[in-house]
Amino acid sequence: MRRSPADSIVRAIPTDSRWAFDSVMYTRRLVISSLLGLLGTAALPGQGEAAGKSSPPLPGRKPAPKAVPRLPPRPPAIVILDPGHGGRDPGAIGVTGTEEKDVTLSICQGIRQMLADHPDIRVFLTRDRDSYIPLPSRVAFAHEKNADLFISIHADAAPNRAARGLSAYTRADKATDDFARHLADRENRVDAVYGFDAGATDKQTAAILIDLARRHGHNASLAAKRRIVTGVGHRVQLLDNPMRAANFAVLRSPALPSVLIETGFLSNPQDEKILRSPKSRAALARYLADQIAPVAVDLREA
Repeated sequence: MRRSPADSIVRAIPTDSRWAFDSVMYTRRLVISSLLGLLGTAALPGQGEAAGKSSPPLPGRKPAPKAVPRLPPRPPAIVILDPGHGGRDPGAIGVTGTEEKDVTLSICQGIRQMLADHPDIRVFLTRDRDSYIPLPSRVAFAHEKNADLFISIHADAAPNRAARGLSAYTRADKATDDFARHLADRENRVDAVYGFDAGATDKQTAAILIDLARRHGHNASLAAKRRIVTGVGHRVQLLDNPMRAANFAVLRSPALPSVLIETGFLSNPQDEKILRSPKSRAALARYLADQIAPVAVDLREA
């Protein structure tokens, strides 16, 4: 009887080398199975070119790479800039007559211009002219646009004229200090939570969803506040303890990362002089845009 080369190899292996034997047998079965598979495929009718399909690749020849489907481009991050006050509500008025509503609109328009060519960001303003927009409508506008980040820009009057410098605020039921509480009380006109529709769920599920949304929005807001203040801090004057929290109405949407930025205080003569200057406002807009851009992109990708 004629022996195959594999049989010769097996016979040459000592009988007590069970591991080596098993390895050779596995190799032999693998070779035989592969050959049978190739022969069987070639012998089957309707295969290969007759069936309109390409033949199996020859040994040693790589199959043609399959085309990888392209993923659709990720949509841009949506940033809502909210110029405080407007129309019949001038906001704070400086010692030489500078009105907060004009300062905030100018800075927001400057930020939008700085980010206009950013491929991953789209910027919308809650108001683009001297018009009065109720606080709930500002937040509702952000939700209509599916915003990733909401930034409200202000230049208020401080409780004392000595206070000056940029500061940023996130929402908290209890203010971090009397200074923050005073600013929030001055700004607020309404007391409601906006932008979260839990009407289609039971009360227990709604409570869980709102809590999760609040946690996410709160943590993202804190991170945004920290990055913005830290980023501009070496370029502009900062208020003492510039990262604070208070119950601002425009920051109450639970799922929307939101920060209120006080660019300075018109009640302070030095701050008013800076905020009154178009050149200084343009520089401040550029500094803020440099920090808002990476925050928005990170939130979109989260």
